[in-house]
Amino acid sequence: MGDNELAAFVQGLPKAELHLHIEGTLEPELKLELARRNGISLPYSTPEEIRAAYSFHDLTSFLVGYYDGMNVMRGEEDFYDLALAYLRKASSQGVRYAEIFFDPQAHTSRGVPFPVVVRGLRRALVDGRRLLGIRAELIMCFLRDFSAEYAMATLMEALPFKDWILGVGLDSDERDNPPVKFAAVFARARAEGFFLTMHCDVDQQDTAENLRQVLEVIGVDRIDHGVNVLESPALVSAVLERGIGFTVCPVSNGFVTDGLKALEVKRMLELGLKPTLNSDDPAYFAGKYVADNFVAVAEAGLSRSELVQLARNSFEIAWLPDSARHTFVAEVDAYAGGA
Repeated sequence: MGDNELAAFVQGLPKAELHLHIEGTLEPELKLELARRNGISLPYSTPEEIRAAYSFHDLTSFLVGYYDGMNVMRGEEDFYDLALAYLRKASSQGVRYAEIFFDPQAHTSRGVPFPVVVRGLRRALVDGRRLLGIRAELIMCFLRDFSAEYAMATLMEALPFKDWILGVGLDSDERDNPPVKFAAVFARARAEGFFLTMHCDVDQQDTAENLRQVLEVIGVDRIDHGVNVLESPALVSAVLERGIGFTVCPVSNGFVTDGLKALEVKRMLELGLKPTLNSDDPAYFAGKYVADNFVAVAEAGLSRSELVQLARNSFEIAWLPDSARHTFVAEVDAYAGGA
């Protein structure tokens, strides 16, 4: 399959995106626009200058720039514009359904009220479905480098909006912040009816133990990143038994680890695990969105049939009603059979 043929096939392939931080889609052009809107002075005057300032070699160095970039977001309209811009881009790359992470504590900790954030995002999701035909839901993430008490308070603040929030997750700096730190928060979230997921970032300290905790202690419905599961046959068996899926982010892996982890994705498929491909924080990772991640792993050695299986997995592990899941999987199969 030639480069142009591969790109066209991947772009048209129906897919779900399940690991996308909406704050990580803040492209430089919109960042400048929001700064002007909110009267915020930036040390950059062009999108090119902003992109040139992005220099990440690990998760920690990425997070510094990631949180700094959020300062331009202040009002409900800012969050609306951010989310609708992502949905337009995702729709153009064959995304039919998205489950979108948002980090309310990154905003409430700097004085932006929780309702401002969630209302802006929710309006964009409604308009995205009406205008673009793309279906999307929200996943609220807690920042693991804040306290468990702050996470619980955020969960309580979210309850009046629980009909707008499909699940909860855990992200940010994994060092010295194991899943069990938030066990009580996730137990309460489960009792409130939320789906559960947690980041187990790639090649981090204590990754195997963190994977064990998310499976045995927290009881997650899905794992974000998580390719280090391959290092433990016992964990692989546990995941297979429970049918847990993984939201892998190849391009972002290439920025903060030693590579895309494409061969690990291939091995996961061979073992019968259910990895998916996602774009994570694409505005900070060379503007590579989900279709670009599919192309990247194909160029690293995955076959067309494996790409199709990854797309099928994305709907199979999504938190969708069965009727919608079956419809989307049938779209994947029809496209693959006719392309």
